[in-house]
Amino acid sequence: MSTLSRPKHIGRNISRIRELRDMKQEALAQALGTSQQTVSAIENSETIDDTKLAEVAKALGVTSEAIKNYSDETILNVISSHDNSTITAINIQPSFNPLDKVVELYQEKENLYERLIQAEKDKVEYLEKIVKGK
Repeated sequence: MSTLSRPKHIGRNISRIRELRDMKQEALAQALGTSQQTVSAIENSETIDDTKLAEVAKALGVTSEAIKNYSDETILNVISSHDNSTITAINIQPSFNPLDKVVELYQEKENLYERLIQAEKDKVEYLEKIVKGK
């Protein structure tokens, strides 16, 4: 291992994965049979022994490798399903065509502008009537 490469902050990775799991420190502590303060200490630790890391990984539903190699960029590839302790890739397929959604939003915007312009025209027409009536 090169002394120039900085090791990943394992505790920070644990914290991020726990947060993405929408899990509080207390819940992780309960799963580990420890206290919230201990979980806090783990999350503030740059390193953690392999045995404890394996326990934490199991409680979070990921592998030890997923915690060690965690990065925000690759999170969709490391979070596993709640009832499976292996890494699974999440394939997100929207139920709509994103391009159709963009076109729909553009049309809504266009309609809003048309209504705004018509409201301004109506206002000008109303003001002209008032001025002519005096």
